[in-house]
Amino acid sequence: MEQKFFVENRQALYRTLPAGSLVVLFSGHAPRKTADEMYPFFADRSFVYFTGITQERTVFLAKVAEESVEECLYLLPPDQHAERWTGERLKPAQAEELSGIKDFRNVEKFADEFRRMAYSGDYGYLCLDFDQLDAAEPWRDAMKLSNKAKEYFPYLSQINLHPQICRMRSVKKPCEIEAMKKAETITRDGILAMMKASRPGLYEYQYKAEWDHALAQHGVLSPAFPSIISAGQNNFCIHYYAYRGQAQDGDMVLNDVGAIWDFMCTDVSRGWPVNGRFSDRQKALYECAYQTSNHMFEILRPGYTTREVDQMVHEYCGNLLREIGALKAGEPVGKLMWHGGAHQVGFDVHDVCDYSQPVKPGYVFCVDVGIYHEEWGIGFRLEDNCLITENGCENLSAVTPRSVEDIEAFMGSR
Repeated sequence: MEQKFFVENRQALYRTLPAGSLVVLFSGHAPRKTADEMYPFFADRSFVYFTGITQERTVFLAKVAEESVEECLYLLPPDQHAERWTGERLKPAQAEELSGIKDFRNVEKFADEFRRMAYSGDYGYLCLDFDQLDAAEPWRDAMKLSNKAKEYFPYLSQINLHPQICRMRSVKKPCEIEAMKKAETITRDGILAMMKASRPGLYEYQYKAEWDHALAQHGVLSPAFPSIISAGQNNFCIHYYAYRGQAQDGDMVLNDVGAIWDFMCTDVSRGWPVNGRFSDRQKALYECAYQTSNHMFEILRPGYTTREVDQMVHEYCGNLLREIGALKAGEPVGKLMWHGGAHQVGFDVHDVCDYSQPVKPGYVFCVDVGIYHEEWGIGFRLEDNCLITENGCENLSAVTPRSVEDIEAFMGSR
């Protein structure tokens, strides 16, 4: 993303806020893993959305007045010893090039400077992103500052930025769409690498090695989310990460994977027979998923809600499953379809979104058709990324083989 993207995002946010607002956003920090080892750092995606900065322990502050806005980034200070161990810290000139922000200060000064601003009487609002998953989650930095402000600065009214951030991130800009399309081609290459290597006896971790290697050839060193790659009975664990199973002749491989490019994630699922040829039952179930997915891409357009998309996926596929005898009359579709059929994709793979609003041009979400028939020993999902356009939609992940014929043709050409 170019600097302009982050600048425009901040300006759009300021237009929603009253004068006298203090906006504070945190990049976060890596939690401890074990002993003195930390988990790899992953910056808060909304912080990145507004700044382009991915360095930990960074704080963004904006002072919103009637006619102007003052912005500042609080960065980790230079530290030769620390940088020798963990790498070079971001310099002000580098941060300015990424973000368009021109005022930089030592993050160690943030607490004192914020206190002086809060006491000054110039501000009436403290604006924070309360992106807290649930009550059991350790308090994030926004919650910590919020509670301190309630105790020491009770006259500051607090504004939750999260609903507005969800609305903003729901609609993707052209540069985001282009980045996602690039990520789709990398995702395709990774899935084809797994298909090409597929054979009875291959372990799931070997499939994963093919996927990781293909992404690395594009400079993508970490996928958009933990890869789900399984075979046989392991396909019946929706979020499976063990990678210890061995694919047997007659099994289907399930993968739910995605590459990331320029912060934009993809989320694509394909299922294929280990030996390259669908059995009659595998083909029958896969055709139900494939026809359902095609139907959705034919009808989706602005105006539907995500809940309606989910309901239509289940209803349409349920009727097809009954036609082939996989579901008996009166049996709920939930017997074979265990999860939702749609979720937003973007800076996060389960992207934040204003789900109360109908989809509109620029929305990108998954059309996810999962079928899990334990009695037949067949489980897989067909998941594609749908971009809503002015009059319809586009399947961004159509670059990856989807149909029985295309999958068998590719695997037969190995």
